[in-house]
Amino acid sequence: MTDRRAPQHLLIEDVVSQALKEDLGDAGDITTAATIPDDRRTQAAIVARAAGVIAGVDLAATAFRRVDPTVATEIVRKDGAHVAAGDKLLSLSGPAAGILTAERVALNFLGHLSGVATATAALVDAVEGTGAKIVCTRKTTPGLRAFEKYAVRCGGGHNHRFGLYDAVMIKDNHVAAVGGVEKAIAAARDAVGHTVKIEVEIDRLDQLDAALAGGADIIMLDNMSTDDMKRAVAKVGGAAVLEASGNVTVETVRAIAETGVDIISSGWITHSAPSLDLGLDFS
Repeated sequence: MTDRRAPQHLLIEDVVSQALKEDLGDAGDITTAATIPDDRRTQAAIVARAAGVIAGVDLAATAFRRVDPTVATEIVRKDGAHVAAGDKLLSLSGPAAGILTAERVALNFLGHLSGVATATAALVDAVEGTGAKIVCTRKTTPGLRAFEKYAVRCGGGHNHRFGLYDAVMIKDNHVAAVGGVEKAIAAARDAVGHTVKIEVEIDRLDQLDAALAGGADIIMLDNMSTDDMKRAVAKVGGAAVLEASGNVTVETVRAIAETGVDIISSGWITHSAPSLDLGLDFS
């Protein structure tokens, strides 16, 4: 991918190879093999059918090159670009068979990731000027987390933790299992040391004092009303980062941001964002 923060080249090759293996099976593309002469050459392009934000164009290009290295690809619109219906994203030239065989895998990656970027951009635009950041969660497609989180960045959002391994996040079930918010925070702090930030999730205002007393660095306000969020912001007074989660939509996100929270997390932008409508057109 073009962004230096993007998943590394080998990861792109691996995930595209797996997708092609899934689609081609042992017999390959029997339709194209039966109908398209080996020497038939063509020009084609992936075109946006709807407006949106692009992410994953390098995965699409890689799919064509993996099927047939002689297919020439030219990226017309880079990841992060805002496009309109009819805009050309990727130009292709070469054997028609290779282009047809890679078409669906390329469109699946590019459409899905562009959908994530587009959904993220809608939330980012809705909170403009408030200071709140839109972040994603671990609610991702298995095997595609690095790419979906990259797509969030292409849409102007930010990333939450990448996995269970890179941050402490104490959720309601942790609290229930250990016997209280302060106990959970103390146990985590003792285990990970002072260099690791600790986040704790609360769903009631009466848990806020315990989260502050325990020394949480980040407090997630889960499915709270905007009135309760405002009360939490006033009480915390900057002593911890406040994250809002739950019921985050384009219609609600502005009101959430205006409570003064620092971060708004959304699982929807990765697990339920609709794919951007794209198509492959032959010249």
